[in-house]
Amino acid sequence: MRRRDLFGLITTVAALRPLISGAQQKPMPVIGFLGPFPAHFRTQIELELAAFRDGLKETGYVEGQNVAIEYRWSDGDFSRLPALAADLVSRRVDVIVTQGAEVSTFAAKNATSTIPIVFHSSGDPVVFGLVSSLARPDGNLTGVAYLGVELMPKLLELLLELVPQGKNIVLLVQPDRPEMENILEAMQAAARARRVDLIPLRARAESDVDDAFATLVQMRADGLVLDAGGLRRRVAELALRHRVPAITAPRDFASDGGLISYGPSLTAIYRLKGIYTGKILKGAKPADLPVQQPTHFELVINLKTSKVLGLTVPQSLLARADEVIE
Repeated sequence: MRRRDLFGLITTVAALRPLISGAQQKPMPVIGFLGPFPAHFRTQIELELAAFRDGLKETGYVEGQNVAIEYRWSDGDFSRLPALAADLVSRRVDVIVTQGAEVSTFAAKNATSTIPIVFHSSGDPVVFGLVSSLARPDGNLTGVAYLGVELMPKLLELLLELVPQGKNIVLLVQPDRPEMENILEAMQAAARARRVDLIPLRARAESDVDDAFATLVQMRADGLVLDAGGLRRRVAELALRHRVPAITAPRDFASDGGLISYGPSLTAIYRLKGIYTGKILKGAKPADLPVQQPTHFELVINLKTSKVLGLTVPQSLLARADEVIE
């Protein structure tokens, strides 16, 4: 080899060395996971996270092997979410996944307009301004929407199957939820159609639930529809203590002693979110990923609770149940 050729080869290798080194040292992608729920919900959250990891795995990503996840929990304090979202943005995570419906999603959305965000929404994300349309999100957000506003009248219908003579029904909502006014409107219309009185009560945190139940007991309410997922465990406890038939969407409400739950499978939702997150890590843009809608809804009935309440569950309802707790 001529000296000039040898010198050229050495120069080329030297020039390529930083590129080769950079390729070898490419950092592992990082997912930021943002959620509001308190510590005692971690059992349910772990089930959701397992489903999320399954979705990631379907796209080729395994936590700790070729992707890292940084978790940020506000432990039930919604006011901490903006700071936690800002922290994830400052760490330049590749994707932010929000948990706990809209409260976390708005915190993330307000913190960044560039980092992709994968959410799930219990309301209409178009109405909330999260995306331009379900088919073409047109921004840095996409995810899953189960349109919980439309679900709420179904909860009232199911509750009245158990207490057909019920006339005074309490709707317990969290005032911080952005879809609250839409839910109130939909539920008032459903109550009028069924000729029952709907009494809205508000509980921002678990500490407010006891006061809400004191009011509920005083007015001798015949039943309770809950639209405040983060409060469901305390509501299940007090509903059983005060012998109040109650219903909400997440299935673990019935597992925690509540009478009945009906709603989309959260594990199915988190699996979809895992798949979308993996696609984004592979280069897909949120704007090109349509907002998904779950197709499977689970009806769970706690027969032990019905016996304590002195209620007979109709066979027609038992036949439709996905799970009966005995």
